[in-house]
Amino acid sequence: MMYGRSQKNETGPAAAATPRRRLLVAAGLTPMMAFAGTGPASARPGESPGRGHGTGAGAGGTAEPVRPVLTTLVDWKGVGKVLGRAGSLLNDVMYRTRFPRHDLNVVSQGVRVTPGLALASHIGFIRYADGSTLAMGDMAVTEDELQRVSDALIEHGIAQTAIHKHLLSHDPDIWWTHVHVHGRNPLAMARGFRAAFDATATPPARPLGPPKRLDLDVGAMNDVLGTEGVNDGGIYKSVFARRETIIEHGLVLPAGLGSTSAFNFQPLGGGRAAVNGDFVMIASEVRTVHKLLRNGGISLVELHNHGLSEEPRLFFTHFWAVGDGVGLAKALRPAVDATRVVPVKN
Repeated sequence: MMYGRSQKNETGPAAAATPRRRLLVAAGLTPMMAFAGTGPASARPGESPGRGHGTGAGAGGTAEPVRPVLTTLVDWKGVGKVLGRAGSLLNDVMYRTRFPRHDLNVVSQGVRVTPGLALASHIGFIRYADGSTLAMGDMAVTEDELQRVSDALIEHGIAQTAIHKHLLSHDPDIWWTHVHVHGRNPLAMARGFRAAFDATATPPARPLGPPKRLDLDVGAMNDVLGTEGVNDGGIYKSVFARRETIIEHGLVLPAGLGSTSAFNFQPLGGGRAAVNGDFVMIASEVRTVHKLLRNGGISLVELHNHGLSEEPRLFFTHFWAVGDGVGLAKALRPAVDATRVVPVKN
């Protein structure tokens, strides 16, 4: 699998263009994939209020899967107000809000981890043609916060579809939980998420400044990976999306959502970086990807699912490594080629 080569060095404020935002949203939403019940008047997991259980091809029914519809920022104004911060719109389909954990001082393998590398929460909302809404995300919480967050989510009918680690040994202990809910009241969903975030020390939103200059050979890394990454607040990010259409209980997930491999490079000086992220795979690809990553000196952190019953079934392996940025890109590229993905273009 060969991709086009890029010579552009993405380090300046020009990266704030609309295509750049598209890639950033894909990167931030990489972990999101699953389906669950709804808010306080919840249906059973996999069943939407107002829809029969088993409706849609993804649930074994005969109906065509339901597709997302276009929306505007105005449509999500109430959701943003409840969440307490403004979100952004991806391709007029996904309303997405980020919650960076600037309050945390986490060290892993001797590296101080920044929010952009591995310490951010994300929530996304999608409206469907049947009038329902799917909300899903990934929350980064401390070990002390985890049970309070779980209780708040359970109280509001929001499912946790995964609880796991993204980092090797680190201090303090951080956990990542995937959260998903489907129903017809997005404001009730937002109130549930807000209750969960209020159970954490997640700080208020900060104004976004211009991207920091990257002390990495970005041009060479682009060439090696076969795609053009972006500078997201001083973190260099590259994203690859599965080629398949992903269906969850009769709902078509937007292209690339919850089905991406994302690589985050945090500069450490002198062209070196810490890289953290995950590979998305189908079952037949897992062993090959793991072998290729280890051949390249990449540490495996955790293998798991993010969702409960997506089709095709997806597996995610989180990884970690520190080294020369170009060398890390070279170590990752064979595993990229072993999966059925395409670059997310900026």
